[in-house]
Amino acid sequence: MPEGASQGLAGSFGPFDWAVVLGLFLLTHWIGAATSGRPATIRDFFLGGRKLPWYAVSASIIATEISAVTLISLPATVFKDGGNIAYLQLGVIGLFLARWIVALWLIPRYYEREIFSPYDYMGQVLGPHVRSVTTILFTIGGVLGQAARVYLTGLVLEVVLHDEFSALEQATGVRGLWAAIALIGLVAVVWTWLGGMATVIWTDAVLFLVFLIAIAVALVTAVAHVEGGAAEVVALGRAADKFRFFDFELSFSKANTFWAALIANTWVGVGAFGTDQLMAQRVFCCKNAREAQKAMIASYASMIVAVLVALLGIALYAYYQHHPLAGTALELFREKPDRIFPIFIVDVIPSGLKGLIIAGAFAAAISSLDSILAALAQTVMSAFYLPRLARQGSVSQDDERRALAVSKLLIVVFGVVLCVIAALCEFVQRDPRFGAVLDLALMMPGYTQGALLAAFGLAFFFRGRVDGSGYLWSAPLSVITVLAVAWHQAWTPWVVASAFAVLLGAWCLHCASAWRAADLARAAAWLAAGALLAAAQHFSPAITWPWFAPIGCTTAFVFGYLLRRAGERSDATT
Repeated sequence: MPEGASQGLAGSFGPFDWAVVLGLFLLTHWIGAATSGRPATIRDFFLGGRKLPWYAVSASIIATEISAVTLISLPATVFKDGGNIAYLQLGVIGLFLARWIVALWLIPRYYEREIFSPYDYMGQVLGPHVRSVTTILFTIGGVLGQAARVYLTGLVLEVVLHDEFSALEQATGVRGLWAAIALIGLVAVVWTWLGGMATVIWTDAVLFLVFLIAIAVALVTAVAHVEGGAAEVVALGRAADKFRFFDFELSFSKANTFWAALIANTWVGVGAFGTDQLMAQRVFCCKNAREAQKAMIASYASMIVAVLVALLGIALYAYYQHHPLAGTALELFREKPDRIFPIFIVDVIPSGLKGLIIAGAFAAAISSLDSILAALAQTVMSAFYLPRLARQGSVSQDDERRALAVSKLLIVVFGVVLCVIAALCEFVQRDPRFGAVLDLALMMPGYTQGALLAAFGLAFFFRGRVDGSGYLWSAPLSVITVLAVAWHQAWTPWVVASAFAVLLGAWCLHCASAWRAADLARAAAWLAAGALLAAAQHFSPAITWPWFAPIGCTTAFVFGYLLRRAGERSDATT
């Protein structure tokens, strides 16, 4: 064993650490309950009565954006051989531009109407069927993306509470990872159930502070345990080229390049902050458009957190140059490289501070999970339940109470679904395509994000002059196109061709009862779509996740226009 090698997992999670975790969460729960009140209507439950201050909303946006993926997987990405801080380009450049675009153009449009989500806006302009399609797309992308984040936090708890979960597994047969995921899901469901978005936002704001303190403590502790301190960390980081920020390589197969940040991730950010209900739901809780714009711009402070976490990865690299992994720690790291920070927490962080950092990781997971639960429940209610109430005419207090009960039931259902899919992520990550959970979590929403942004584009640029008849076909076509450029496996052409054939066949059946001359032009558009899919499969290079949104958005927007029923009266309210 090398001199100074870390035997690994020498520490334990003691009573003092448990007291810190429980104390912080009880405090957070009390603050959330005291500030949110008791929601009496759907508007109170999902919009917080539109009276929440911009700074709380901004902190909630940051807490949701900086999830456990950032806290755990980003240090591992920087730590690995060849790793550096180039990932930060995506946020520093792309998400800065995206926030301004959303603040200047999307938020004012949303505040012109009394709506609960971007999909309500799209449905009012393009037609109710578009609202249903966008809700389904958001549900798929949101569940896949957030499940990966819950899975990652489960990995952290599995390592830190290794002894406790091992004892549980021996007694019940339940794997430690599954128990950790269930624990995260239970807390998130309870908090969301109790007070809706007001509770989510206020607890997120508190959890963000816990998260920020945990990062600072971890970074200071890591630097303090390196012989030579900060100077040695910087020297070792420079020697390993860890501080490389810009990468100007023109490549679609690399995610962390300047061009991906400037072009692709700006696109991704507009979709994430402006058309993804996970983030957009927060700005709907502000008093007015001006307050919502302030919340969105101020949330750029999230990059301070991302920079600190990336620096933590360099500090961990420096520490383990002096104290190489060995024994149990090395085995755990080789099994899953994303465990490097949890290993450091258990092995090096002192008691008490260990509990604080775990509370931060736990907070990051819960702030993302309670947010997606509220967003999923709200969009499903708006698309499928509330329209039925509206058709009845006046809505009674009994109807409001029933709608509130259905909303809470949906939160429980989606909580179970997310936890199940999070457990299944373990099998997905075994694919060599995913070098880190960071790639998995960022890739998943990309299949649907472009199509959501295209729906807003059609509604915004054409202002009711184009209905959503073409988008109903272009949205699934967009998902198929992203699948075609994302995967180049032996099975992919068969899946892509089969999905396209089913979609085209459904369109032909739809038009068969009332075929008209204009359908020839749309048939030509379908031929073009088929040719593009074939080209994407056979000639496109390997394309990484930041480019999924631009490709999907362009496909859904262009073919949404070409496949529309031109000249027909829209069923939308303009």
